[in-house]
Amino acid sequence: MDELKEWLGQRSEEQVNMLQQLVQVPSDNPPGNGVDHALCATELLEQMGFEVEQHRVPVEICHQHGLQQVMNLVVRHRFGPGPTVVLNAHGDAVPPGGGWRKDPYGGEIEQGWLYGRGAAVSKSDFVTYAYALKALIETTALNTGCVELHFTYDEETGGFTGPAWLLSEGITQPDYAICAAFSYQVITAHNGCLHLDVTVEGRSAHAAWHRTGADALEASVQIMSALYHYRETLEEQRSMYPGVSSPSLVIGTIEGGINTNVVPDRVSFSIDRRIIPEESPEQVERELRDLIASLPHQEGITVSVAQRLLATPFTSTPSSEQLADIFAMEAQKVFGEPVAKGAMPLYTDARHYSEAGIPTIMYGAGPRDPLEANGHRADERVPVKLLTEASLVVASGLQKLLGK
Repeated sequence: MDELKEWLGQRSEEQVNMLQQLVQVPSDNPPGNGVDHALCATELLEQMGFEVEQHRVPVEICHQHGLQQVMNLVVRHRFGPGPTVVLNAHGDAVPPGGGWRKDPYGGEIEQGWLYGRGAAVSKSDFVTYAYALKALIETTALNTGCVELHFTYDEETGGFTGPAWLLSEGITQPDYAICAAFSYQVITAHNGCLHLDVTVEGRSAHAAWHRTGADALEASVQIMSALYHYRETLEEQRSMYPGVSSPSLVIGTIEGGINTNVVPDRVSFSIDRRIIPEESPEQVERELRDLIASLPHQEGITVSVAQRLLATPFTSTPSSEQLADIFAMEAQKVFGEPVAKGAMPLYTDARHYSEAGIPTIMYGAGPRDPLEANGHRADERVPVKLLTEASLVVASGLQKLLGK
């Protein structure tokens, strides 16, 4: 580890500069066009001496998933015979929104934190993983196995044109996978997620004769009230995984109505239902559909439910637990304190590798408390010192895993 530590320590400024450049190129999803960012990342990786494969997803497949264009990046380095380990991070990020003190595309540094949309989730791990691999190459710390970098651009909308597509197309066949996360915990499981779009249609009428219409908003309120009551019952379920408590439900958007003096003829709203690892995603969807269908409505009201997203939970396996033990031990050496294994209430691309039967964990650069990173919020940020420290953990973990 000492040689790796010395090599990485001499390149901490390079790492910060690389992350700043990655943050300064927007890659918002939606609208889902990360090609400019992928080209920037390609150039930076080639400057490091890597050969970069650019894999464009057919446009019709992108459109099926609500994306404009996707170009995934793959870097491969074979040290010798042995298994292949993937390091996966995503370059797409949610739009910045308002409330920022810093330029969301500035990459500004203040008091040891680098600010910008995607800085923590997860452009930082482009840097973490690229430098971990480069450190192993330059220090000749390995002579067995293969390491691949998978930098993808659709995690925010499900990962179906990123890791899932790379795997289904046979572009990669890894034996292990490590996906972007934070530094003080090794993640072995996370929640799944179901997004449903509910559309309520009625019949418009003048507000003065409202009984001649069929009020889509009134029917929607009835459905939403039932959903909120259902949400209260979810607290009774508890996950066995540390870091994941109970299932949750949020009604995230609502749209409808014609004018103040018109009975609404159409209302639509969206549901986000988080699925703990112990739950069946299919049963959860059936439960919600049955609940909505069971509610009585006035004559002239119709209700339709469409699935927009179903991300299955990521669960641990004996093989992934063994992989996590290796990285937890190496992280403990770097930070001088125990680094636990745990789970997250989010959903990520890690599940795609796990579903393919690949032992998968999550580990990367990020603060002790993930909420401090402000992911998906204003002033997203990452501690710059963790770029080097997380790279050291990843490099030494790979050395332990592949060097045996």
